[in-house]
Amino acid sequence: MRRAMIGTLSESEFTLVAETEKDSLAALDEDELLELHSRIRRARNKYTGIYRRNAAARVDDVAARGKAYAQNQRDRDKAEVFEDALARVSKQIAVVARQAAVELRTERLDAVRSRGSGPDLAAGPAAGVGPGVARSHQKTTGGVKRDAGTRAMGARRQAKKDSR
Repeated sequence: MRRAMIGTLSESEFTLVAETEKDSLAALDEDELLELHSRIRRARNKYTGIYRRNAAARVDDVAARGKAYAQNQRDRDKAEVFEDALARVSKQIAVVARQAAVELRTERLDAVRSRGSGPDLAAGPAAGVGPGVARSHQKTTGGVKRDAGTRAMGARRQAKKDSR
């Protein structure tokens, strides 16, 4: 955190930013990090909006962007402090999410290894299915007549090409 900004933050703002220090973030789980992330984002959006509104109003009052820029330093600094805090929290969320994904993957792989990944051959083949059993239905896409028409159209198309 920038030392110059400590004096301009209120007590609640200072507490919120202090929660984003490395030691504090390490103690939080994923849900707590997400909740902190939303609180930091709201504070950042608040001060960014205040800065932009005040800057636009001051440009009209002073009639020069350069002079208005210097007068709006406090809000700009607060927005920057919360932006930095938001980046720290986002980075920690990414670390925790990556760890959770690795743990889930490991659990799934262990579960597959323990019970096997192939079909259960002890139960035998499914009834009525296998290489020696004929199908009980025609393989069609919507009707015997339509399939016959499609085959005939293909035959006509081929005959036309062959006659050239």
